[in-house]
Amino acid sequence: MTVKELTEGSVQLLKDLIAIQSFSREEDRTGDAIQNFFEEHGVPVQRVQNNIIVKNKHFESGKPAILLNSHHDTVKPNKGYTRDPFLAHVEEGKLFGLGSNDAGGPLVSLIATFLHFYYKTDLAYNVYLVASSEEEVSGKEGIEIALPVLENVEVGVVGEPTGMNMAVAEKGLMVLDCEAKGVAGHAARDIGENAIYKAIKDIEWIRAQKLPKTSQWLGPVKMSVTVINAGSQHNVIPDSCKFVVDVRVNDCYTLPEIVDFIKQGVSSEVVPRSMRMNPSTIPVEHPLVLAAKNQNIHLFGSDTTSDQALMPFSTVKMGPGLSERSHTADEFIYLSEIEEGIKIYIRLLEEVLNKPRPA
Repeated sequence: MTVKELTEGSVQLLKDLIAIQSFSREEDRTGDAIQNFFEEHGVPVQRVQNNIIVKNKHFESGKPAILLNSHHDTVKPNKGYTRDPFLAHVEEGKLFGLGSNDAGGPLVSLIATFLHFYYKTDLAYNVYLVASSEEEVSGKEGIEIALPVLENVEVGVVGEPTGMNMAVAEKGLMVLDCEAKGVAGHAARDIGENAIYKAIKDIEWIRAQKLPKTSQWLGPVKMSVTVINAGSQHNVIPDSCKFVVDVRVNDCYTLPEIVDFIKQGVSSEVVPRSMRMNPSTIPVEHPLVLAAKNQNIHLFGSDTTSDQALMPFSTVKMGPGLSERSHTADEFIYLSEIEEGIKIYIRLLEEVLNKPRPA
């Protein structure tokens, strides 16, 4: 198929997906639509709940694989929408609709790219595509349950709206629930131990920290206290003060290292909600990165998290559309961005897939 034909098919698929409600954990019908699309193109589908998995026609067991991945779930439309979020509408070259930019555009562009390579032989890598679920809520029944089905994945391309720039690193995310504990007492008397004061001391310590290792792509680790709760009435010294810390971790540290560092510096109890959302990176000498440099694709480090965090292999993140449009009212993507995204994905992967691997 030509790029024009691939683009036309991608736009129609995206219109179909926009018309189907697919909030996180409710993606069964968009999963059906994507499965039907592949089967209509003669591509066998493996399905793990709402994760749709396909692989290239001439898949060779034992060969390293490239994973193409994006998600088909969406957030719920915010109150600022002036259009029907489930009505795919093209106006002045823009395709409007919920999930059009995040991440429908990247998803259908990667699907088109997969179809371009589907029948090709003698590729340097096997090619998987996974249209995954639950990305927007970092759910445990999304890409995580699809990965064990895949064989020998060496590198992944995660489709998110980046203007087709390539994120070669992505910050990890860790949310910490912290509690400073004191002793209750009457506010009029000099008794008790105020948990708020203890929490303030710990919060100031967190605010002042500048960890020594700074990433080339991601900069420093960033810790922000974002929620605080304490007290029940004005005349009672509180015996508990709870606060939440949002931690964005660069690729110089592991999540357990950061937890241990914070625990050593504060008196509050520190409990991570999850240790799943790890920082991501890829060696700059990887063929995928070298191919991007050859094609003058801009490389950058991303502060926002995606399903990259759940992949235990090297990954990059790139796709048509712009991150700042994600989760906004009247979300859209330009049709030209989808076409250009398909062209760039194909050129990038042709350089990698058609080049003999080193012995």
